[in-house]
Amino acid sequence: MTDVPYGRGGSPLQNLIVRGHRDTMMTALRMTNELDAGPVYMKRHLSLEGGSAEEIYIRAGMLSMEMVVSLVNDEPDPVVQEGEVTHFVRRTPQQSELPVEDMSLESVFDFIRMLDADGYPRAFKTIGGLKLEFSRSALREGKVEASVAISIDGENDNAND
Repeated sequence: MTDVPYGRGGSPLQNLIVRGHRDTMMTALRMTNELDAGPVYMKRHLSLEGGSAEEIYIRAGMLSMEMVVSLVNDEPDPVVQEGEVTHFVRRTPQQSELPVEDMSLESVFDFIRMLDADGYPRAFKTIGGLKLEFSRSALREGKVEASVAISIDGENDNAND
């Protein structure tokens, strides 16, 4: 889900959004012993605008299917990756804590939506002994609206693992 060699590695969607990217490339590449380093068969544009991580993953899945059909029909020759390599590191659950200091409303919205998918710990904030987990965010009329699930801190830490 990156324009390799930029973005090789883990948590590509989250790493792109947290860096402020609004679009990316879906890349079909040959697997090699080095992660995401193989030659590229094709790239297709993918918007990161609009929707939660789950919705972006659905769009990416549909685009991937179109790319598979094109790969089978066109049999393109892979091209060696060129350019500066940028590695992404897989995010940890602790990195899902909402760092509210010095954040704009748009970056709060993006932070919540980039983690709003099955398999990722939701954006959260711990206040006192409570853990607030955010999902279904929307940015409208100068505020971020989101669903909030509140639990006692530490009791549901494995709910999204």
